Amino acid sequence: MKNISGKPATAIREIFGTDKVLIGMIHCQAFPGSPRYQGASMESVYDACMRDAEVLIEGGIHGLMVENHGDIPFLKPEDIGPETSAFMAVVTDRVARATGVPLGISVLANAPIPAFAIALAGGATFIRVNQWANAYVANEGFMEGRAGEALRYRSLLRAEHIKVFADSHVKHGSHAIVADRSIQELTRDLAFFDADAIIATGQRTGNTATLTEIEEIGSATHLPLLVGSGVDKDNVAEILKRTNGVIVASSLKQGGVWWNPVDPERVRAFRAAAEPALEG
Repeated sequence: MKNISGKPATAIREIFGTDKVLIGMIHCQAFPGSPRYQGASMESVYDACMRDAEVLIEGGIHGLMVENHGDIPFLKPEDIGPETSAFMAVVTDRVARATGVPLGISVLANAPIPAFAIALAGGATFIRVNQWANAYVANEGFMEGRAGEALRYRSLLRAEHIKVFADSHVKHGSHAIVADRSIQELTRDLAFFDADAIIATGQRTGNTATLTEIEEIGSATHLPLLVGSGVDKDNVAEILKRTNGVIVASSLKQGGVWWNPVDPERVRAFRAAAEPALEG
């Protein structure tokens, strides 16, 4: 695939020192200010994040991503309060100091500007953005790509070392507004707007992209490709044959449910299933 952006296809190796990676999700519990917050102490919220981080790393996961998944229902980017960034920065800093592995930040929904600030404050090296270019209709309403303002903000922070992992045809939404453009063209737009890596997803949390869609997206970009939803021990090896890595969450939790703690046995089984593809 022709490089249309000037971005080298090296983000995964630059961050992780290898070409295929397993990234585990830290789904933060609800923070103060969100509907599901029930008054838990912040130390208990932070401790839960730290426990998940430790179990994931001990089980052989290469890196972590911090996300405010407990803040359902999510706000649009312009409505997210400063408290979210403050709490997530504390989580990120604590995890970074304790684990020493590469960290990413995902602020829901589709909020790269807070994510850049959190990453810089907490020591993360990449962010995930649901809609980097173009637009779609999400659970939260109409969601526009934020690349232009986000990259200007990154420049303002002098944080160009923080990479952008952008979803292509992101889950939890309708893409009818761009239905006249193929998935390949939408993927090329992410590279054109200076994303550093591409993420393929399924239709919702826990649902994976098909192998056909993964190959379709991969054929449209020179950038590293990851799968960011629905990865488990049964499909990880086949997915890794076609990609540079996976972002895994629900399948590593107790009972396979995203809001439960990480299950050490599930992490070990997942790592064992992925091992042949990682070595290859």
